[in-house]
Amino acid sequence: MVFTFARSLVVLVILWQAVAVVFAPPRFLLPTPFEVLAVFARQPGFLLEQSLVTITEMLAGLAVGTFFGVVTAIGVAAFPRLGKLIWPFVLVLQAFPVFVIAPLLVLWFGFGVVSKVVMATIIIFFPIVSAFSDGLRRTNTQIMDAIALTKASHWQALRLVRVPLALPGLVSGLRVAAPLAPLGAVVGEWVGASAGLGFVIVQANARMQTDVVFAAMAILAVLAVGLRLLVDEVTRPLAHWARET
Repeated sequence: MVFTFARSLVVLVILWQAVAVVFAPPRFLLPTPFEVLAVFARQPGFLLEQSLVTITEMLAGLAVGTFFGVVTAIGVAAFPRLGKLIWPFVLVLQAFPVFVIAPLLVLWFGFGVVSKVVMATIIIFFPIVSAFSDGLRRTNTQIMDAIALTKASHWQALRLVRVPLALPGLVSGLRVAAPLAPLGAVVGEWVGASAGLGFVIVQANARMQTDVVFAAMAILAVLAVGLRLLVDEVTRPLAHWARET
């Protein structure tokens, strides 16, 4: 995946430079790749500081969203009636555009890190709970029939059989959710923040510093891909173990 991303990035940069040279748009509309690189050379400390804020928010959102997604999925599997009560609320929450929710979160939790973590948590939660719940529902009926013959309790079957067999679903959910974590953090920063890459984009756009906007966007792209690669690496033993189980 790293090679594919690098190859696509090279092609994109070449096309970008070609458009900037051939069509020569005003630099406040489309800076060249070299002008964007110059931003990193001029403001490395500032960009690193703002990136660390966004990284903190997105990692916290991924962790909290995954925790609540897993707990909810297991709770629904353990208590099917609970699922009938919870799922409508989950679907309604997912249906709301994130830009609608973000101002309320800033109002409730303030302009600090918490509102951005909550925003990222909401975005992460749905793919996790959806994929893991689907995995728990799809447990092989023959396996469940064999477990029933052992007189295992409902909780034993869930803990020892259904959850381990549903781990590939959880891994799939994590792989979908990971690139979305920066989105949750940045949306919150757009609405109201004093730090972070989303804040940098808003401020630079207001000043027509398009090269800074592109630099922040490039960092976000790297963070999204990097987080996906990290999740792939961390979950690889888990997915392998689940296949062997």
